[in-house]
Formats: sequence, C-alpha cells, structure tokens
Amino acid sequence: MKIETARFRTSALDLEACPPSWQPEFAFVGRSNVGKSSLINMLTGKKELAKTSSVPGKTQLINFFDINKTWSLVDLPGYGYARLSKAKQNDFNINVSGYLTGRENLKHIFALVDSRMKPIEGDLAFIEWLQACKLPVSIVFTKSDKSSDATVENHAQLFLQKLDEWRIQAVKAFSCSAKTRVGRNEILQFIETMLPKKNKIKNQKTISLGWMKKKR
Repeated sequence: MKIETARFRTSALDLEACPPSWQPEFAFVGRSNVGKSSLINMLTGKKELAKTSSVPGKTQLINFFDINKTWSLVDLPGYGYARLSKAKQNDFNINVSGYLTGRENLKHIFALVDSRMKPIEGDLAFIEWLQACKLPVSIVFTKSDKSSDATVENHAQLFLQKLDEWRIQAVKAFSCSAKTRVGRNEILQFIETMLPKKNKIKNQKTISLGWMKKKR
C-alpha cells in the first residue's frame, strides 16, 4: 500500500465524542512509552503526524487520522503509566474500552508490545480482554532496533508462548522499528487486505452507467 495522504482529523475523549465515520478504522494501542506515536509516523511517512514525547502518557485522547481518504488510523491512549492517579487511569480504561467495544466500523486492533522486555502480565491481560470481547487483534513488537536480533526474537517467542498458555489467539504478529522502518510494508499490506476492493467499486459504476445507457 502506498500512503498518498495522511492527515489528522480530530480527537475525542470517549466513544460518544467520536466523529461519525463510514471508513474502516484500525486502532493502535499499547503500554505508555511503547513507541506508538513514532510507529504511527513511520507507517504514514509523516514525521510529526502523531505527537511524540519523552514523557510517557502524552496521548490522553482518542486521535483519528485520515489515511488515503479511504481508512482511518486511530491512536488510542496508552495504559500502565504509573504516575497517573488511579482515577485518571480508570477514566482511560473506560474511554478506551468504550471505543473498542462500541465502535461499529472498527476493523482491527494492533496491540503494541516493547520487544526489549520479557512478557508483562498487564499486556497479556489486556490482549486476553480483547479476545474475551471477540475483537480481532494482532501483535506488534516495537523498537526492534534497540536490541540484538536474537533478543528481539527471544522476547517475541516468549510472548507468543505466553499467549498460547493463556489460550489467546492473535491474528498475526509483526516485528517493527520506527527507526529502520522494518515491518512497515508488512503492516500496511495486512491493512490493505481488509479494505474494500477498488475494482468492485469500479465495476459497480460501470454496471450502473451501462444500465443508464440502455434505458436511454
């Protein structure tokens, strides 16, 4: 998939405030400081589309980005930032879960996991919850350039093994780096397989025009 246009559309606090949309949406979510904003900028080819920060917990709203005028990339608030009050963390959980379970045109969820770290129970529990809600999810191991290939592969295998032990079935797994752009094509190609086929739209127009000509 070639990214021709990528622009910020709007932000929303919760599901009720989300904008009306007819486009398929693909949500990216993960623990605070997992590299989500950098990954989004790498995928879209726009360096400052999603605001990056050295301070975890920067994303506090549900952010919508219009991609190629055909689908939406949704940046969800991160979870697990210890400095937030319990009340604030609870608000995040309610708002994020409300979007994930109530957004009708949500097509797929990408759960981001830091490849530098061994499996964290909070990540596993979140993905288990997604499966319990019957939501399709794929795993994205981020920051693969920060460790050796052997370490990244080992941590990824440990995580996938834990998923299996927890009886969690992810659709796919990707290894990515915002710096080296590893994994970019694989994720975009995967998203493309879930978008409406352009040929079908063209054929429908052709059939419609043919019918109009016959009627005349």
